[in-house]
Amino acid sequence: NTPFALPVLLQVGFFPSECVELINDKVPQSVTNSVPKPVSKKHGKLITFLRTFMKSRPTKQKLKQRGILKERVFGCDLGEHLLNSGHDVPQVLKSCTEFIEKHGIVDGIYRLSGIASNIQKLRHEFDSEQIPDLTKDIYIQDIHCVGSLCKLYFRELPNPLLTYQLYEKFSDAVSAATDEERLVKIHDVIQQLPPPHYR
Repeated sequence: NTPFALPVLLQVGFFPSECVELINDKVPQSVTNSVPKPVSKKHGKLITFLRTFMKSRPTKQKLKQRGILKERVFGCDLGEHLLNSGHDVPQVLKSCTEFIEKHGIVDGIYRLSGIASNIQKLRHEFDSEQIPDLTKDIYIQDIHCVGSLCKLYFRELPNPLLTYQLYEKFSDAVSAATDEERLVKIHDVIQQLPPPHYR
């Protein structure tokens, strides 16, 4: 029977009406009168300054030329990345596959994982628009980090390499009855990929 006792069984988000009190009429007049006037009237000079500041912002291209804005490599849409970089195939994949074909024809090159710190170093260099020297001892001794980087790139694509749109068709093609039929169907679906994904 204390004045603060509330009913024990309350649903989340609902309160009994006796626990709720409207405060509209109890707000002091001084508070309602002190509500600031619209910014556009009171701070006309500030608004004008902000408008001119926003209009005079440098373009994305100028920021790139100055080295202020860097294009993301990982986690960026494949078509957008290739358009921005001017490449046919992402540089990260080109560098990694050339390295793997030259040095990494070993068991489980894509199955085994590389050392996480090496993968992150490589990722950071590619994201900084640099092409890392993969022939350094640190990478030669941990060839699997290069294979892991390729997998990481594909994993972080917002729209997968084989695209969400063609997922059902690829799924149907793979489950064809014979090898020959499967090959024909997969070939047909691959022809439907958007050009960046097809390349």
